[in-house]
Amino acid sequence: MSQYFHENEQINSVEREHKLLNRLPAFIDYAKQECPYYAELLANVNADDITSRESLAQLPITRKSELKSLQNNEAIFAGIVSEKASIGRVFQSPGPINEPENCFDDWWRMGQAFYAAGFRKGDIVQNCLSYHLTPGGFILDSGARACGCTVIPAGPGQTEQQLEVIEQLKPSGYCGTPSFLKILLDKAENTGKDISSLQKALVTGEALPESLRSIIKAKGISVLQAYASADIGLIGYETTAGEGFVVAEELIVEIVRPGTLEPVEPGEVGEVVVTSFNADYPLIRFATGDLSAISQGKSSCGRTNQRLKGWLGRADQTTKIKGMFVHPEQIEKVRQQFSHIGKIRLTVSQVNHNDTMLLECELDSFAKSTLETEAFIEQIKQSLKQVTKLSGQISLVPLGTLANDGKVIDDVRDIS
Repeated sequence: MSQYFHENEQINSVEREHKLLNRLPAFIDYAKQECPYYAELLANVNADDITSRESLAQLPITRKSELKSLQNNEAIFAGIVSEKASIGRVFQSPGPINEPENCFDDWWRMGQAFYAAGFRKGDIVQNCLSYHLTPGGFILDSGARACGCTVIPAGPGQTEQQLEVIEQLKPSGYCGTPSFLKILLDKAENTGKDISSLQKALVTGEALPESLRSIIKAKGISVLQAYASADIGLIGYETTAGEGFVVAEELIVEIVRPGTLEPVEPGEVGEVVVTSFNADYPLIRFATGDLSAISQGKSSCGRTNQRLKGWLGRADQTTKIKGMFVHPEQIEKVRQQFSHIGKIRLTVSQVNHNDTMLLECELDSFAKSTLETEAFIEQIKQSLKQVTKLSGQISLVPLGTLANDGKVIDDVRDIS
């Protein structure tokens, strides 16, 4: 049995680079012909001239943070999806942002991550990422099945039922967020449920602090991370070498200075920008909003592709909470629903490795004294949940309490 899922994982890095760059002219020409968005964006670009990273860096960037407004003004996918594409599913992630899926096997390329994490044919995998409206559950589902695994489409929540399923079906693997795995482990310990069948985990959707990794490993479960997005699919994945995230095959990854087109120096932190050779959903210089850096040297696991140092934060205020993106525009939408609220700020933190949200809302003293506070707080809480699909706590504070620093979302989680 091969040590690698993809045939190119151990090819010479110079050869890989040459192959990818040679594909750029034809791919850019295809995108211009098949996608109205690129026909306009790259109208003055001669595709035959784009044959190097330097020339690629001259092309405009499409930012994930722009997709919401682009999709509001144009067709369902803003003209980015190829007119030849066979789209089997349409998702709507928080934002809202529309995302397509062609349903052929491993369209998201997630099989590489599962294979590196030790998943093989015959494994039963409990998939605890959401299948509801967002593509996360399907992304993991397709990757596990690409490795020959059988998937239990559990989704998140319903902890007691999840534990009963593990006891009865005895899955050997888990995939989902690391915080939910911790919840399952804690609940199993408190209730005496036998989940000893779990031996491996592939986690994604949020950072995996080393402290939490140690807790999971102490339970006899090997755990590795995958770095993916709802637009691109797999971008990078950990291996047993523990030396960062190996970049997925079939991608060109750049690290650019946030807010610019300009690539940073090797090893410097910047925004992750991806060109994905996906004929259904061509993404050319797609800025993810995530911060990372390229690690120097080869991985001891034998894979020769570039490596990312991991998730190092967000280039904008958009953040990911329990596997769901939350955007500043969503928090502003909550504020606009209540005339008595002035400034507003969402603080994201962690308690026992679980993400928490606190929405602070400034009220003048008259409004705070005349409103039925408990009822008003409940209204805001329901609005926050409706807009973000996540639950959070609400705090009413006097005018002038929040710093005048332009922050709408303040992520104070420790990702070390």
